[in-house]
Amino acid sequence: MTLRTKIEDLREKLRRHEHLYYVLDRPEISDAEYDALMRELQALEQAHPEFASSDSPTQRVGGKPREGFVKVRHSAPMLSLDNALNEEELRAFDRRVQELLGGAPYRYVAELKLDGLSLAVQYNGGVFSKAVTRGDGKVGEDVTENARTIRSIPLRVKARPSDWEVRGEVVMNSKGFEKLNAEREEQGLPRFANPRNAAAGSLRMLETAVTATRPLDYFAYLFLVNGATAFESHWESLESLVAMGFKVNPNRELCSGVDTLLEFCRKWEAGRDSLPYEIDGVVAKVDSLAQQQALGWTSKAPRWAIAFKYPARQAETVVEGIGVQVGRTGALTPVAHLKPVTVSGVTVSRATLHNEDEIERLGLQIGDTILIERSGDVIPKVVRVLKQGEQRTPFTMPKHCPVCQGDIVREPGEAASRCINTNCPARLKESILHFAARPVMNIDGMGDSLVDQLVDRGLVKSVADIYKLTDEALIALERMGKKSAERITKNIEASKAQPLPRVLNGLGIPFVGERTAVILADTFGSLDEIAGATMDKLQQAEEVGPKVAHSIRRFFDEPRNRELVERLREAGLTFTHQKKERNVGPLHGLVFVLTGTLPILSREEAKEKIENAGGKVTGSVSKKTSYVVAGADAGSKLDKAVALEVPVIDEAKLKEMLGE
Repeated sequence: MTLRTKIEDLREKLRRHEHLYYVLDRPEISDAEYDALMRELQALEQAHPEFASSDSPTQRVGGKPREGFVKVRHSAPMLSLDNALNEEELRAFDRRVQELLGGAPYRYVAELKLDGLSLAVQYNGGVFSKAVTRGDGKVGEDVTENARTIRSIPLRVKARPSDWEVRGEVVMNSKGFEKLNAEREEQGLPRFANPRNAAAGSLRMLETAVTATRPLDYFAYLFLVNGATAFESHWESLESLVAMGFKVNPNRELCSGVDTLLEFCRKWEAGRDSLPYEIDGVVAKVDSLAQQQALGWTSKAPRWAIAFKYPARQAETVVEGIGVQVGRTGALTPVAHLKPVTVSGVTVSRATLHNEDEIERLGLQIGDTILIERSGDVIPKVVRVLKQGEQRTPFTMPKHCPVCQGDIVREPGEAASRCINTNCPARLKESILHFAARPVMNIDGMGDSLVDQLVDRGLVKSVADIYKLTDEALIALERMGKKSAERITKNIEASKAQPLPRVLNGLGIPFVGERTAVILADTFGSLDEIAGATMDKLQQAEEVGPKVAHSIRRFFDEPRNRELVERLREAGLTFTHQKKERNVGPLHGLVFVLTGTLPILSREEAKEKIENAGGKVTGSVSKKTSYVVAGADAGSKLDKAVALEVPVIDEAKLKEMLGE
């Protein structure tokens, strides 16, 4: 046997044992025997690098930490599914299928709806080449090196040597999730909220070696060639994936009609606790590819598939206390501290109470027995009080921030009480993440892990401290190399050129988001003018009413907020803006709604042109809408426009109105 043949023989043995263990759950050798084979192969490959291969089992983990994730456009959109929340809605979906198919016979494929995240895996000549997250459905993130560590994703597939793609779901099993959270608690790290969040966070780790330690699994559900389904039926596609060596969920069924489909849904709603992973429903797809194409798609979802969602799972427990959390905008959120209880495989010890009004509506006090429910939310919610406690204690919102001791205010008509100190440590991390976000100051690389370290080590005590960070300070942090540090400080410096609307948005003034920030900058022309404007003057800006004006005035009346503004000025951020006469132009006074995909213009380009011409763009159709601009795959907004008799125009007519 030649050396090359010996190496390939070892690789094939390891691939076979990976498939037996991670896909079929039928291991034939012990872990020690598997490790011995792996070490033998590693030694041979290190001694003879000329025989290296990217699809070798030894190459699942390797490489330096990443600096970010590249955006990749999908070969075909990864659309979301419409939901059916009860049997009546599922039957209504079935009636629509019947009508659209004109009475032709059809059948459904029923699959468990895994509570994970979608991943597209591409193969070139039968070799794993790229993995892309769902993202917004059209563009995702390249997580190839991290996906390579998932043992149920084969690195080489003998069948079909041409280029193709598999889509599936990345999940974390319940036992692995609980073990991971226990380890994080021992290390003093926050627990993951649920297995889906843990899986998503693990797949987006910048260090592949960390992802490799996480118990991730991959279930394939779709086979594509050049962005199109390659088989005449969905069932045939699933069976082919199994034959190719992919892990496909065995709990699936061909259903002759909606009654059989509902039986499958009821069966697994009752049996979901027996599964080693979480599900939140059943996905039903029309089996025939020809019938799928006949049924077609809306702009958001296929008409031939639907997700039957199970009701949120509930449990009884006792409220042992009520604490308060402070969010990015300073909003104080009461959180119930509960006697720990297991809900859908997760131990729950907290539940959100939203605000004082919600506590009053529930009639809730400390000591009460309550019903909670969890439906994939990060923090479960309280449904109702089941029994009043023998010793009850009412909750009172604190008068001062529990973290910084700053003033707490609750304005008339608002549900939330707020800490108005921008530099409050409890607000700081979320404030920094918001400030650095791409639509705001666009400081790429400043994510959760980095912000945690910056705040916890006292390097950043205010948003303005971002602009004092040096390469040396960043290099001293964990998992931060010189190149990464230099890139981040370069991005921080570049952010100083961001326009005033982004700076305004970054300040985190309640009710001042992206659009309102643009309106304020266009109206007043400088941050100083906005900061000094009276309530009446602020309300002269379009869409700024008493509530928003009061929030702005309150923000700039707080001394610590004024200090933050001055420090940002000293850092060199943009505080001026070219005023725009918003009420002039050919579209003055007209209200537009954009829907569908326009032939040439993007949504943002069309919106900018309309607003520059004096028009206004809103997100929903009403009787106040002047025109709906409709492109390809226009959805429910077009239907509503027709129902309300709102004029519908295309891109060409819009350009004509713009005088182009």
